[in-house]
Amino acid sequence: MITLLRVLFGFIAACLVAGLVTVAFVVTPADIASLPAEAQTERLGNAGVLSLLAATHSAIFAFPFAVIAIGVAELTHLRSWVYYGLVGVAIALGGLAAEYAAEVPGQPSIINGYALAAYLAVGVASGLAYWLIAGRRAGGRRADAPPPAVIAPPADPAPVAQAT
Repeated sequence: MITLLRVLFGFIAACLVAGLVTVAFVVTPADIASLPAEAQTERLGNAGVLSLLAATHSAIFAFPFAVIAIGVAELTHLRSWVYYGLVGVAIALGGLAAEYAAEVPGQPSIINGYALAAYLAVGVASGLAYWLIAGRRAGGRRADAPPPAVIAPPADPAPVAQAT
């Protein structure tokens, strides 16, 4: 039960990070900083709402892929941040491919350097967020304990020659 809660909390955190990073590529911090103080609060509030909407969209798309990747990691006790970062990137690039596949012919394409950078950043950030919350403990308690040491039987001592 604790493992399930850890995994669920990690997935939720990863989706929230994905929403924040996605919106940060649309409403950049530089844009917010250039606004007058009274407009910054409103823009930050709107960005927060957009982040939650983007997080929901990310969660819906990523869920089946994340279940498989998390299941593999939990069963094999994978705790490497590299694994979770690469899984995040793979899922994000899958999202980019899905967006590209849904494009209407003749309309501007999503495939460009900025969109690729955004999807890569979202993948890395969300994968690492999951690792920080849940991935570092993949496999539960059984993985926490070091494997039992194999104790070799003592070798027969060689006879020592005595000096006379």
